[in-house]
This record gives sequence, structure tokens and C-alpha cells, in this order.
Amino acid sequence: MSTVKTEDGKFHHAHHFKNLEHQYDSAKQGVWLFMATEILMFGGLFVAYLIYKALYAPIFHVGSTYLDWKLGSINTVILITSSFTMALGIYYNQKNDPKKAVIALAITILCAMGFMVIKYFEYSHKIHLGLVPGKFFNNPEFQQKVVDFIKAMPEEQLTPRLQDLDAMKKFAPMYFGFYFVMTGLHGLHVLIGIGLITWMLIKTSKGHFGADYYTPVEGVGLFWHIVDLIWIYLFPLLYLVG
Repeated sequence: MSTVKTEDGKFHHAHHFKNLEHQYDSAKQGVWLFMATEILMFGGLFVAYLIYKALYAPIFHVGSTYLDWKLGSINTVILITSSFTMALGIYYNQKNDPKKAVIALAITILCAMGFMVIKYFEYSHKIHLGLVPGKFFNNPEFQQKVVDFIKAMPEEQLTPRLQDLDAMKKFAPMYFGFYFVMTGLHGLHVLIGIGLITWMLIKTSKGHFGADYYTPVEGVGLFWHIVDLIWIYLFPLLYLVG
């Protein structure tokens, strides 16, 4: 979906669109359709997480104690800040101010990188403790904590599923399976966002966008806001709800 900037400094729409407004509306609708698929994907994971949390509450309760809510809070602030600077990047492109737009986009990229650095330390710590799902799981202490938690529960709350302690120990790594899949998939979207925003920064610095044409920047901005919004749901679900 190319737009040409001619020698007179004006942007002209691609040949298969009626005008720039038609091109803008089509691109925005496409981005929103893509965002809908993203929401459906993460929505399915959220529903699965809540179902298994209801079935295996002790595992999820003990598992949440291994997450550092302070690091999660810092990452939340970082992403909210990046969402604001991304909006500024769009705004300054609309105002024909590429210098400020580049600064805003650069800050957004730095925030995203900061988020991934913190996530790296979180992952490294989990791997060091052996809290990796599947055959690589190696943390008997976590499994024993799950068993001890179940033993301390009131008898009327013990379902037949929870009373099978051997099965509960076997299923204990399940929590970190959800943790790594959900945060890993989100982290992948952050990395993709870094690449897209970097591309927008380069194009902005070369004067490819302005008040007449900023569709790609706004499209990337919508993607980034969805990435931020998904984390707003992931953070309390994983870090705060024990």
C-alpha cells in the first residue's frame, strides 16, 4: 500500500484507491481486523488460564508467589509510558514536526527494550530455579509447597481432584506453562513492535510522513496500544491475583 510524495511535497494515493482518505480508511480497517485476531488469540489464552485456575487453584496460588510483582509493576509503567510516547509520535507526524516525532518514537523503542530487559531477568531467574514447564521442570520445592498448601486447606474445600496429591505434584508445572506461553507470546509482539517502530522512525526521519500522510505510523501505533493493553490484563492476572 504505497503512497508517493512528489516534488511539490504533496502525497498522492496509490492507484487502486480513489483518494488519500479512501486509502487511509482501508488501511485502518485492515489494522483493526488484524487487531481483532490478536484479541481473540489472547482472549482464548485468558479463558483457558481462568478455567485451569479454577480447577487447580492451589497450583496457581503457589505459582503466583514465585513472580515478582514489583518487576511487573515497573514493566507496566514502562509500557504505559511507551503508549503515551507512541501517541506523541503520531501527533507530531500529523503536525509536520518530524524532529519531535523521531524523539517520541525513539523513546518508545527505548521503553520497549527496557521492558524486554526486565523480562530477560525474570526468565533467567525462573530457569535458574528450574521452573520451566515440561521435561525440563526441576523444582521439587515448588511441588512440595503445592502439596503443603492443599493439606492446609479446609476439608470441605477439597475436591477429589485436589485430594490426589501425586497428580497435583505432576500437574504443578502447569502454572509456569501458562506463564511462559502467555508472557512469551506477548514478548514476541513487543519485539515485533520494536522492529515496526524502528521502521517508522527511519521513515519519519527521511520525511516520508506528514500531515497529509501518516497512515503507517497510526497503524503501528494501534498495534502498539493493543500490545500495551494485553499486558494491562496479563499483569494482574499473573502477578496480582493469587
